[in-house]
Amino acid sequence: MSRTVLITGASRGIGRSVAEHCLAEGHRLCLGLRDPEAVKGTLLDNAHVLPVAYDASQPEQAASLVDAASSWAGGVDALIHCAGILHRTPLLFEDGQEAELEELWQVNVMGPWWLTRAAWPHLRSCGNGRIQVMVSMSGKRVKGRMAGYPVSKFGLMALCQSMRNEGFDHGIRVTAICPSWVNTAMALSVSSVPAQSMTQPRDLACLMGRLLELPDAAVPVEIAVNCALEACARAVRG
Repeated sequence: MSRTVLITGASRGIGRSVAEHCLAEGHRLCLGLRDPEAVKGTLLDNAHVLPVAYDASQPEQAASLVDAASSWAGGVDALIHCAGILHRTPLLFEDGQEAELEELWQVNVMGPWWLTRAAWPHLRSCGNGRIQVMVSMSGKRVKGRMAGYPVSKFGLMALCQSMRNEGFDHGIRVTAICPSWVNTAMALSVSSVPAQSMTQPRDLACLMGRLLELPDAAVPVEIAVNCALEACARAVRG
């Protein structure tokens, strides 16, 4: 089944691999990119791909992106949120770092929220809409001293549940994608895990591509992918 898939964050990393995989599978793609020129001369420089300028921190651009996709392809029946940022803002942040917290919330939570809201009429009317959200394992547990990033990802996980509740009766299925370390520039900038030991973007892309093919009754609500073994936290009883 060929879909019209709207993907954000496809300039590089996971989003880029997802876009390339979806194109190879025969889907039409509308890509929300900070720089649409970034796909020129790449596999995504293709007649079945529409690159559109999009900044997840700018709410007004959500409707413009959906309108562009609709005018080009007649609608949108799948939405994949890959755009996101990382700041290592701790709990006891310094004066001035509150701007990082605001940016994390604006891009990681409100960006997907605004775009989902704009695309909702299309996802609902098609009868089998699909939404995939790149949440991260940081939306399931908190490790180390980073606070702002996991807080934004926990919020994003809650947003996934709200999307699921709202859309289930209309055939919309939502999957939260929760990887740990993935071999991207973002992960390599903060992790000492060797690149070859991390989950590879192309492997996540294969998983996410398969989700687009599954019937309503088989779409998982969450996929957790961890390249490392983590001990389960023990319950503390008083």
